[in-house]
Amino acid sequence: MMPESPIRKLVPYAEAAKGRGVNVYHLNIGQPDIETPEVALNAIRNFDQKVVAYSHSAGILSYREKLVGYYKKHDIHITADDIIIGAGASEAILFAMNSCMDAGDEIIIPEPFYANYNGFAVNAGVKVVPIPSDIETGFALPPISEFEKVIGPKTKAIMVCNPNNPTGYLYSREELETLKTIALKHDLYLFADEVYREFCYDGKKHISVMHLDGLDDNVILIDSVSKRYSACGVRIGCMISKNKELMATAMKFAQARLSPPTFGQVAAEAAIETPDSYFVEVLEEYLARRNVVVEAINKMKDAFCPNPLGAFYVVAKLPIDDSDKFCQWLLEDFAYNNETVMLAPATGFYATKGRGLDEVRISYVLNTNDLKASMKCLEEALKVYPGKTN
Repeated sequence: MMPESPIRKLVPYAEAAKGRGVNVYHLNIGQPDIETPEVALNAIRNFDQKVVAYSHSAGILSYREKLVGYYKKHDIHITADDIIIGAGASEAILFAMNSCMDAGDEIIIPEPFYANYNGFAVNAGVKVVPIPSDIETGFALPPISEFEKVIGPKTKAIMVCNPNNPTGYLYSREELETLKTIALKHDLYLFADEVYREFCYDGKKHISVMHLDGLDDNVILIDSVSKRYSACGVRIGCMISKNKELMATAMKFAQARLSPPTFGQVAAEAAIETPDSYFVEVLEEYLARRNVVVEAINKMKDAFCPNPLGAFYVVAKLPIDDSDKFCQWLLEDFAYNNETVMLAPATGFYATKGRGLDEVRISYVLNTNDLKASMKCLEEALKVYPGKTN
C-alpha cells in the first residue's frame, strides 16, 4: 500500500487553521525561502527556441557535459554517459530501484529516513528493510553487526542520504568506508542520496560515495538541483553510475518516459554558473537558522535535539505521547498569539512501527525571526498539550 506523506498529510488542517485566521509557520517541508539564482531564472525567460521539444532521454547533452565539470570541482570524476537526468531526484531513485532490483528484493536503509523512499520502494515492488539509528548518537550510522543481521538472499542494496534528511546527520569517511566494506563483501549496490552536498556546517566537508575506491560497479549517486539552487519546482535531478550495464538498463526506463522536463533542464544548466558567493551567503544563513532552532529546543523542558552538521533539518525529541496527534493538535486546537507551527511527525520517517512517536522533524527553512516566533509557539504548545508525557 502506498504510504501517506508525513510531510504533506496535515495540509488540510493547516489550510483550515489559516481559514480561521491563524498564522501557520511551515516547518514541515524542505521548501527553502532562499531566492533561486537569477542566472537560472533568466535562462527560462530568454528561452528562444521555436519548439519546446523532447530532449535526449538521458537529458540534454550540453547540460550533462556541464554537470561533469560541476562534479569535477567536487573531486568526482565522471563522463556525460554516466549521468541520466530525471524529473527530480524522485524519478532518479525510481529508475535506480527498478534497474537494480526485482519485485520482492530488499533494500536496507538506516532509519529514520526520507519518507518518500517508502513510496518509491512500493512503486518498484521493493521491500525496505530498516536498521535503527538513534537520537542519542545524533543518528550515527549503525554498526556493521546491524547490517549483517538483516542481509539475506533478497538483499540487493543499501541506501543512505548524506547529509541526511530528516536528521541532518553528516556521515564521516570512516562510516562510508564501513558501507563500502559491506557492499563489497555481499556484492550490494550502494545508493547515496547526496542532494544536500553544499550544506555542511562547522567546518565539516562532505565526503561522497564516489570518493571511495573500488566501488565503481556498486555505487549509484542520486542528486538534485531542488535544494542546491532553491529550485524545487523545476523538478530536475539525476542518477549517476559508472556501471555500464546498470546505466543501459536505466536508460530503458528513461526512454519509456521519453525525456525529462525541458524548461527544468534549461534552468538547471544555467544554474551551474551560479557564483560561489551565493553558496557562502546561503550557508551562513542556514547556520544561523540551525542555531536558533537547536538552541531553542534544547532549552525547552524535557526536549532534546542533536546539533546536525548538514542539510537543513533536525529531528527533535519532545515530551509528547504521539507525534501524529501532536502535530494535528497544533493545527486544530492550539494557537499562541493567533499563531501556530506545522511540523512533520517523525513516525512517517521510520519503517518500524512504534518508532518516532515522541519525535518530530523540523525544517529550518524560514528566516531567523520567523524561526524564533515558531519556537516560542512550540514552547508554549508543549506546556499545554493534553498528551504531555512529563
